[in-house]
Order: sequence, then C-alpha cells, then structure tokens
Amino acid sequence: MRFIYTPPDTPLSVLFADEHIVVADKPSGLLSVPGRGDDRQDCLIGRLREVYPDILLVHRLDLDTSGVMIFGRSKAAQGFLGQQFEKRLTKKIYLARVWGEVPEDTGRVDLPLIVDWPNRPRQHVNFETGKPSITDWRVLKRGNGETRMKLTPQTGRSHQLRVHMQAIGHPILGDPLYATGAAADFPRLMLHADSLKIRHPETSAAMNFSAPCPF
Repeated sequence: MRFIYTPPDTPLSVLFADEHIVVADKPSGLLSVPGRGDDRQDCLIGRLREVYPDILLVHRLDLDTSGVMIFGRSKAAQGFLGQQFEKRLTKKIYLARVWGEVPEDTGRVDLPLIVDWPNRPRQHVNFETGKPSITDWRVLKRGNGETRMKLTPQTGRSHQLRVHMQAIGHPILGDPLYATGAAADFPRLMLHADSLKIRHPETSAAMNFSAPCPF
C-alpha cells in the first residue's frame, strides 16, 4: 500500500524559545524534516522556520511519534546540543501504550538493532551486525489488555523503542510497522516524547522540557 502523507492541521506549539534554542511539541503524523517529493515538504522544522528563520536541526522524532523536539538557533548551539545527544548526556523519557499486560514492574531491553534492508525503513534485532541498543522501562498502569509504560532509551537507534517493545512481545499500540492485528488498529502510534533534559548551549544550565501526553 502506497503511503499517503496527510499532515495534521494543528496549531504550532512552541514550549520554549530564546535566542539560542527553540523547543516545540511535534504532533503525531507530521514529519520532523522534509521528505522526498513535493507532497512531503510540510514538516515541523518548516513550520517553525516561518517564525524562527534561523533554527537548525539537532535530532528527529519519527513521523508517528509526538512530543518534545529541540532546535538550535546558531551553528554553535546546534553543535553544543548535538554533542549532548551523541555523548548520551541528554535524558529522554517517553510514554507509551503497549499491547498486553506486562507482568513485571520494571525491566531493561538490551538487543542490538540495525536496518532491515529488504524491508526498510523497518529495523530489526541482529546479534551479528546490530548496534548496541538499550531501553529501560517501567510500568505505570495495567488494564483492559494493555499497559501504559515509561520508556527511557539509553541509546538512540532508529525505531529503537518500537522494535524493543515488539521484541518483548508488547508492541506499541497503533504502530504501522511493528504491530499487527488488533494491536495495530488504533488511530495513531501510542508513543510520545514526554520530556527532554539538556544543558543550555549558552549558560550550561540544566533545563527540562515536557509536553502534555495526548493519549
């Protein structure tokens, strides 16, 4: 089935802005950056540039994931923030609703990931060529055949949380790539970048940004 991009027509939600950084709440269904083709140019960074023409990309969220994204407003700010992501000095917390009632209260998924080339953009677990990938998780609530979880990635691989949850038998609800059957039958991917902790590029002060979870 051919993917048809239908970005949401929702108001821009800026969580914080100063002369060095812009922090926004990305809605599910909106690309972080432009895609290939004229029909995939609408994206969060494009919308933000109408207000902040100088912003620069630091990291991305998947199309279907909502939540906190941070941008730099100069090459220096972009580089400073980028180094924090690269050296794993940021703290990212996600909220997710997953299929099934997870019996344990906490856990860690330590499974190496790499792109599944014949089926890209899908990623998969591969113990021979995969890159180290670690996700810590904690149950927040169980009931009605699903579990609400707090996910804390220790690495930043593509689709990491989605593949790790599928790998332990609890795919994220509404995941168009990794959930099947009733688990996939939801209006959106139930994954939200709840909070992001970074150090400010000018002052080095610790700052924590959060966006309200829409599910």
